[in-house]
Amino acid sequence: MKKEDMTNQDLFDTNHTLAKLLFEQTTYPWEVLPKISEFIVSLGQRLPKDEYVHVGKAVWIHKSVNLPPTACMGENVIIGKGAQIRHCAFIRGNAIIGDFAVIGNSSEVKNAIVFDGAQVPHFNYLGDSILGFKAHMGASSIASNVKSDKSLVTVHAEDGDIETGLKKFGAIIGDFAEIGCGAVLNPGTVIGPKSNVYPLSCVRECVDANSIYKKQGEVVEKTVTEE
Repeated sequence: MKKEDMTNQDLFDTNHTLAKLLFEQTTYPWEVLPKISEFIVSLGQRLPKDEYVHVGKAVWIHKSVNLPPTACMGENVIIGKGAQIRHCAFIRGNAIIGDFAVIGNSSEVKNAIVFDGAQVPHFNYLGDSILGFKAHMGASSIASNVKSDKSLVTVHAEDGDIETGLKKFGAIIGDFAEIGCGAVLNPGTVIGPKSNVYPLSCVRECVDANSIYKKQGEVVEKTVTEE
């Protein structure tokens, strides 16, 4: 995947997130990550009071959402209409959870945007990342957000490395992407829309849209069988 294919408009339909304005103010998704917290505070104050409950200092929850008593939540959070927050979910803070999204059993979300209909359902970690419209993380798949040597994260584009200047940056996962169970997306990974990542994969690169990541060095284009 080349850098020119990693713009916000290439990866996401921003009509499916409350953070649409934030994406319109930036070009590439990693530019969004440092701005999430401030944006939430600003947006939350403008949300309709007849639809959202304002809890604590900076948490807004749509009235249609039922929070289980075992869920844990930090500051600077917006949870959209019809979202499912399940048993032992940990929304650590600085997170926008879209309409009808799922944050499931023992899953942790931190400094992230989860688009409408996206799913983080079972034992997942999504840190400093973006999960696109109706994208899905299989059980125990994670977006690792810090390099082992603690150096700044680089995006390895096809046409050259991109220095992000970020120490914490997990994964960018495009609309309708499917991440297989137990997969690890290493810091700076970009997965294109409608792509699949095989279970138990360890991904360290950028995967084109409409592709299947089988293993390192083996990425194939999806084929459509016509009836």
